[in-house]
This record gives sequence, structure tokens and C-alpha cells, in this order.
Amino acid sequence: FCTPCLQECLKPKKPVCGVCRSTLSAGSRALDLEKQIETTETTCNGCNKKMYLSKMRSHAASCSKYQNYIMEGVKAVTKEPLHSARSFPNRFTFPCPYCSEKNFDQEGLVEHCKALHSMDAKQVVCPICASMPWGDPNYRSANFMEHLQRRHRFSYDTFV
Repeated sequence: FCTPCLQECLKPKKPVCGVCRSTLSAGSRALDLEKQIETTETTCNGCNKKMYLSKMRSHAASCSKYQNYIMEGVKAVTKEPLHSARSFPNRFTFPCPYCSEKNFDQEGLVEHCKALHSMDAKQVVCPICASMPWGDPNYRSANFMEHLQRRHRFSYDTFV
């Protein structure tokens, strides 16, 4: 963002819809939920003290046993190995579907194909689309070069 646009975004305004930017109507308090929070009892997982949900946040901030309980959970999670890197598709580098040259980023693949394969009419699978969760690794584009220029002018990471 340039400075004037950023300043405009930072001005306090009425809340707007994140999609269409129309002004949202004034909300009303969920009084039924507030009452439920005020009257529902719970137990601290650290010291086992009973209290209402409405008091739990301030209690958790000052209860050392609760802090220890949270830290034990964090330690347990960090000890377990994360998912194997092999179980996730690589969405950062791609092979050329025509000549199998490897390790292009999205922009590099587009430039490579425009420079070296613009006249190649062979139907190929788009490696960028095939790496996406919704991608079909068997779908062959009828016109891959047009597909690249229409669908991959920008990176999905910019918008997702």
C-alpha cells in the first residue's frame, strides 16, 4: 500500500463487510450468552478451583498451576514430530511439464514456458494446479500456454 491508501485504511470508520465493503448494521449484544457465561460453572485445570466462566480469564492469568498446565501441553505438542514433509505437496517449486526442467517458482515457470515452449501444442498437466488441494493431477490443459497466462499471472499465495 502507498502511504495515502494506508492512511485511508487506518482511519476509524463504521464496520464494513470484508467482501462487498457495504456498511454493517449496528450489532446487538448477545444477552442470553452473557447470562450463560455469568451463570455457568467451570473448574480450573490447574488448581481445580470452581468458578464461573466469566471469571476464568482473569483467574487463568494469575494461577501459576494453570500456567504450568498450559506449558506441559505445549511441551507435549512440541515433542511430537510434525507431519512428514513428504505428505504435503511442494507448492513452491515446479517442473516444466514440457522438458522436465525442475525448480521453477511460479513466475519462473511462466517465463520459461513463454520463452521456450510457446508454440508447443502438446496437452500437459499444469504442475501449479496439480499441487493445489483442489487440483487434479491427471487433468491435461487443452491450451497450457493460455492457461498459464490466464490463471497464473499472480501467485495464489498473494490471495490465500
